[in-house]
Amino acid sequence: MAKRLCGRRVAGARWPRSPPLARGRISRGPAARQPPPRSPGCPRRQLRHAPPGRAAAAGPPAAGLGAARLPEPPVLCRRPRRKGQPTLTCRNKMERQSRDSDHWRWLCWCESGLSPGQSRDEGRGPPGEIGAHCWIYLARIFSFLFTFKAGLTTYFHPGINLKKIHYDSIKLYEKLEEETGQVVGFHQPGSIRIATTPVRVDEFKYQMTRTGWHATEQYIIEPEKIQEMFPLLNMNKILAGLYNPGDGHIDPYSLTMALAAGARKYGALLKYPAPVTSLKPRSDGTWDVETPQGSMRANRIVNAAGFWAREIGKMVGLEHPLIPVQHQYVVTSTIPEVKALKRELPVLRDLEGSYYLRQERDGLLFGPYESQEKMQLQDSWVTSGVPPGFGKELFESDLDRIMEHVEAAMEMVPVLKKADIINIVNGPITYSPDILPMVGPHQGLRNYWVAIGFGYGIIHAGGIGKYLSDWILHGEPPFDLIELDPNRYGKWTTTQYTEAKARESYGFNNIVGYPKEERFAGRPTQRVSGLYKTLESKCSMGFHAGWEQPHWFYRPGQDTGYRPSFRRTNWFEPVGSEYKQVMQRVGVIDLSPFGKFNIKGQDSTRLLDHLFANVIPKVGFTNISHMLTPKGRVYAELTVSHQSPGEFLLITGSGSELHDLRWIEEEAVKGGYDVEIKNITDELGVLGVAGPHARKVLQKLTSEDLSDDVFKFLQTKSLKVSNIPVTAIRISYTGELGWELYHRREDSAALYNAIMDAGQEEGIDNFGTYAMNALRLEKAFRAWGSEMNCDTNPLEAGLEYFVKLNKPADFIGKQALKQIKAEGLKRRLVCLTLATDDVDPEGNESIWHKGKVVGNTTSGSYSYSIQKSLAFAYVPVELSKVGQQVEVELLGKHYPAIIIQEPLVLTEPTRNRLQKKGGKDKI
Repeated sequence: MAKRLCGRRVAGARWPRSPPLARGRISRGPAARQPPPRSPGCPRRQLRHAPPGRAAAAGPPAAGLGAARLPEPPVLCRRPRRKGQPTLTCRNKMERQSRDSDHWRWLCWCESGLSPGQSRDEGRGPPGEIGAHCWIYLARIFSFLFTFKAGLTTYFHPGINLKKIHYDSIKLYEKLEEETGQVVGFHQPGSIRIATTPVRVDEFKYQMTRTGWHATEQYIIEPEKIQEMFPLLNMNKILAGLYNPGDGHIDPYSLTMALAAGARKYGALLKYPAPVTSLKPRSDGTWDVETPQGSMRANRIVNAAGFWAREIGKMVGLEHPLIPVQHQYVVTSTIPEVKALKRELPVLRDLEGSYYLRQERDGLLFGPYESQEKMQLQDSWVTSGVPPGFGKELFESDLDRIMEHVEAAMEMVPVLKKADIINIVNGPITYSPDILPMVGPHQGLRNYWVAIGFGYGIIHAGGIGKYLSDWILHGEPPFDLIELDPNRYGKWTTTQYTEAKARESYGFNNIVGYPKEERFAGRPTQRVSGLYKTLESKCSMGFHAGWEQPHWFYRPGQDTGYRPSFRRTNWFEPVGSEYKQVMQRVGVIDLSPFGKFNIKGQDSTRLLDHLFANVIPKVGFTNISHMLTPKGRVYAELTVSHQSPGEFLLITGSGSELHDLRWIEEEAVKGGYDVEIKNITDELGVLGVAGPHARKVLQKLTSEDLSDDVFKFLQTKSLKVSNIPVTAIRISYTGELGWELYHRREDSAALYNAIMDAGQEEGIDNFGTYAMNALRLEKAFRAWGSEMNCDTNPLEAGLEYFVKLNKPADFIGKQALKQIKAEGLKRRLVCLTLATDDVDPEGNESIWHKGKVVGNTTSGSYSYSIQKSLAFAYVPVELSKVGQQVEVELLGKHYPAIIIQEPLVLTEPTRNRLQKKGGKDKI
């Protein structure tokens, strides 16, 4: 039936003057241009459509935001006079405008010079400082100022801490009407993701084990339960469902109005229109903000400008990697079978069909995510900017582009075959390359923050508002969200890369989410190591902050390529071979993606002593050090090498390069330290050489004595290897004898070839990051982002050795750690082994004890030495003793596990020390 309709275009249809055509089947007639109907109980809203033949109507500047039912702001707002400053008076009378007014927007949110966190009467919002509660509302408003979206809300997220963002958003929306008096049209019928393939069932099981230790409810339900909850489904292919109670949808326009009302209630001043025309940083870290309504001084800027975020970024010299994509959803007229239902249908997500579907009054609304080949970017906005005056206009609809998804929806929900389309809505959504928003302070600019790139703005904005507000008010993030750090992108993130990744991310909205997932669009970037050409055909590469790094190497006769799975797959045997290579002979690994900083100056030692919980290493030596937050949580882990008096080389992981650099720079400015900080990440390549024969191979290439007595563990020296200058550090994340060789990036290939040639007699070969992960887990080496992050303190993470509470310097977090230690720990990181079949822990799986979830894994792998799975996990202190038995949930099955004495395998320096003392190796 649908194919017969494909010949008639709807794009140029006019407003209907008669009943819809084609009664009794899904219609693509003139009715497809009607405005979208409102949700039950929601105020009527009008969305203007672009006239036929053009994507967006560029109208005159906005007249203002509707103020119906919003509290009248005071005519005069006086901020209390500070010492040496005149009293500031702002005239902020707001005219009441029509609710249907077009083009309203707020391009940038700032503090307007007001200090956050100071007390204020929250009931009336009289003149004074902005209160903390108001900040939460302010941060939540600005993602909603374009309200064409379908308004979906869900507790579900495949990530970990983003579940908290969804949770906070929904909990806010549940109480918003009561708190503000604004009707928000919030419906919570729940949602069901349906699985029609065995792989999808595995995915649901995978997600269930990552949910057990969170507050949100989630269940796998059988087909019979699915049919009971959604009786209109064709059940022929359905195997299972993933059900989230409390999910649903909310009216975006009403939500925006309620958030605005809440902000005013707690003291905020909102002025529309107020397009920002200029942003100028000042030497004291504040900003001058220019608008047509006047200028203001801001303590900090938060760019929450939606699809205008790029324009705001350009004002301060930044090219934010964002691009608008066109997203369509379809609304039907009344469907008798829907109207006859006793209760609202849960939101449905057909993952194979790649669409969502929900009830809209007595009809249905469904929105597809078409493939990357068919989806439409609004790339002209990237090159030419957003059309002046663009507000609530929509793009021309294109039903042909989504027709295969319409057919899939009709097969899954057969009543759609008889439905009339009364509206097709096509509007812009701003995408970042990886579809995740960019949230937090930006490296390189003081007090410039962002909350941009929200592909799912409705469900993110409430929680992100709270997250940002807490961070600004308290000086550190409330929990770890490194995946949203705007500094995960850099100069390597070109417009071409952004476009390619946005296409991929949109088209992959509903693909299976495997562990160790790789996505290949836009790769490689310009940021490749000097070994990329040499190694690309020999291995499976992984993407790390723009770099390509070998994950594992192909072996003759073995299956090659990317084969994702929830179980052991084609990399399992090759990684085992690489493990043995390092343990028994010698291996080489490309570590060029490391973040690398040079810090020097007369205050460099004093700055680092303030930043790090460890002592500063002596000249010529290296140590592992941690930067903590004021509350004593682990912000970062770095390797610190004291190269010459007052000059240091700092090394961090690839994913935290600018994340760490921003923190260091901010503390240097805040404390007035006389230092020079340089990011040399792209200048240096890094090769790791590890294994029992590492010394023998390298000694062939240098005149420097590499013996254990002369070149000690954690020592650093400048030397030449095959006549190539390197900074050599005797350290290896494998825990075996090894060196990291830092050199000019252009020398990487020559250095690599020389080492490989010199090691032929010793059987040298390559190894990748998968083998390195297995090796570090056996040595009980923690990883930042897994065992430690802004959710953990170093004491519970087992990092006491690296924390020197008795050192004279009052390092950041010292006092908080003392208090944590005095109060005692509630949980500890432990190492455990478990015998599984063909699946291994990855991290974030639930730990069970006596029928209850008591903790979670942080990372895991297969141990090739004991031929069992190995994992780190956080458990309550009372369950942390060696020998304690627990269970680890993997793909729906509980596997017995036992806590062991760590490390499973002693490091090479420890083995040597024990041998010298007459001890025995522990292998």
